[in-house]
Amino acid sequence: MAESPTPKGLKFGIFFPPITSWPELQKRARLAEQLGFESIWMGDKFAAPGDPDVPWLECWALLAGLAGCTERAQIGTLVTSIIYRNPAMIAKQALTLDHMSGGRFTLGMGVSSPEDSDHAMTGVVPWPNAERVSRFGEVVTIVDQMLRNKVTTFQGDYYKVEGAVMLPSPIQKPRPPILIAAESPRMLKITAAYADNWNSLAGFRFSPQDAWQHVSDNNQRLTEMALELGRNPKQITRSFCVGWTRDQPYQSLAALQDFIGRYAEAGIQEFMFGYWLEEDEPRPVPMPHINNRDTLEKIALQVIPDLH
Repeated sequence: MAESPTPKGLKFGIFFPPITSWPELQKRARLAEQLGFESIWMGDKFAAPGDPDVPWLECWALLAGLAGCTERAQIGTLVTSIIYRNPAMIAKQALTLDHMSGGRFTLGMGVSSPEDSDHAMTGVVPWPNAERVSRFGEVVTIVDQMLRNKVTTFQGDYYKVEGAVMLPSPIQKPRPPILIAAESPRMLKITAAYADNWNSLAGFRFSPQDAWQHVSDNNQRLTEMALELGRNPKQITRSFCVGWTRDQPYQSLAALQDFIGRYAEAGIQEFMFGYWLEEDEPRPVPMPHINNRDTLEKIALQVIPDLH
């Protein structure tokens, strides 16, 4: 069995649900950067998951604004779904944000699910899971080729582009990084072929121990798949969204440090923390997250330096 790459250093980012005002999101992004978080992420949904009555702004427009009010932190989608956009437009938007951010953009992509209410809201017929992953494979192929090449032609079963011109070339070479959220074997295979960053969240369906084991096993599978494809597994960063497990990582600073330590042992190199305040909306997003500035600062100034 192939040996998984060992993390040499951990990275930490913040993800915001776009549920508050634009001025407030700017303040939070600047604060995260000032505190030393390496990345700032935004979820790409048409409406708030589970409650469409919660105010919810659009991801890509917000990231363009965040590119202008930050200087060092990487910005990215966590993740953009293939429901809403033609793959050529995803590539063009990624190229544009790469330039607007001065080479600080990461394109995070995922498949969502047939149960996603955004299908009905945007008029896109839900796809069965097998077709969804096949579509995703074509989307990633097109986006990867377009961000690498001046002109791209591709004919798939679901998508095609003919003579698609991409100018100017990206700032980041050979292209902006691609992050793929993947849990299933087919998605992991696409990740092994194309991704610079694999993202997992495990899920509430697992017990805390089973969630850890799921991530550890998938990390090992990804390493083996990359080797089979002739890729160096160390070229793929392993990242994790904190909050989608049954653990209580924010119960205390010690609990968070223990959580990060355990998942680092499973191969995770980059951790993304949710940050929003309970007063942001009438029905707070019901998942563990950082819910006040004091805790955010303590994590940045006490927990992360110890882990580094």
